[in-house]
Amino acid sequence: MIALIQRVAEASVRVGERVTGQIGPGLLALVCAERGDTEASADKLLAKVLGYRVFSDAAGKMNLPVTNIDGAGQAGGLLLVSQFTLAADTNSGLRPSFTPAAAPEDGKRLFDYFVATARARHSIVETGEFGAMMQVSLVNDGPVTFWLQTRP
Repeated sequence: MIALIQRVAEASVRVGERVTGQIGPGLLALVCAERGDTEASADKLLAKVLGYRVFSDAAGKMNLPVTNIDGAGQAGGLLLVSQFTLAADTNSGLRPSFTPAAAPEDGKRLFDYFVATARARHSIVETGEFGAMMQVSLVNDGPVTFWLQTRP
């Protein structure tokens, strides 16, 4: 599985005119399931997302995870948005191939599992809507952006 995480001051996602998820300071994670991914892949990726130290400590060093963004136990928001295009194969031609992405039914199952597990482990979890045309807005803080990937 793949997650592109961005440290944000705020972020939101809309489907049409409806806001489906909105957070203040925290992480926006664009999440993609690839062929062969399993619940174990999702668990491994979620552990990375929740534990990755991208927030500054008192000394200004990136040393704190989204579960503790201020060093005093304050959890940041986590906005999860499905994005199969992260699995694109761009090695040939000028049009991406999406064959590395999981089939839609597997992608939805794994994204739903990822969200449910995140909600069980973190206090502030918002989402987009799987398979919908979404508009994502964010204020990238830093900017700080990382690509995380796990293999089945």
